[in-house]
Amino acid sequence: MNTFAKIYEIVRQIPKGSVATYGDVAFLAGNPRLARVVGYALHQNPDPETIKCHRVVNREGRVSSAFVFGGENEQIRRLRQEGVEVSDDGFVDLQKYRWNFGNI
Repeated sequence: MNTFAKIYEIVRQIPKGSVATYGDVAFLAGNPRLARVVGYALHQNPDPETIKCHRVVNREGRVSSAFVFGGENEQIRRLRQEGVEVSDDGFVDLQKYRWNFGNI
C-alpha cells in the first residue's frame, strides 16, 4: 500500500465528533515526520464523502486555512455539524476532541 493510500485509510477511521492532527495521521501511517505529506495527500483527497479530511487539524488544534473543500469556514461548519466545538478563531480543544486511536 502506498503512503497516500495508508493516509486515506487512517483518515477514514477518524470517528464523527473527533479530530486527529496531521502528525497523528503521519504516525499511524508509519512515519511521524510526514505530517506535511499528510496535508498534501488530503489536499488531493479523491473521495471527500468517505475520506473526511475536515477531521484533521494541525498540532495546535487549528483548522486549515487552505481546506480544499471550501476553506476554513467550511471545515469549521462541518466539524460543528458533527458536534465538535470550534472557537471563533478556528481552534479545536484537542484535550476534548482528539481521537483516541489506541485501538488501531
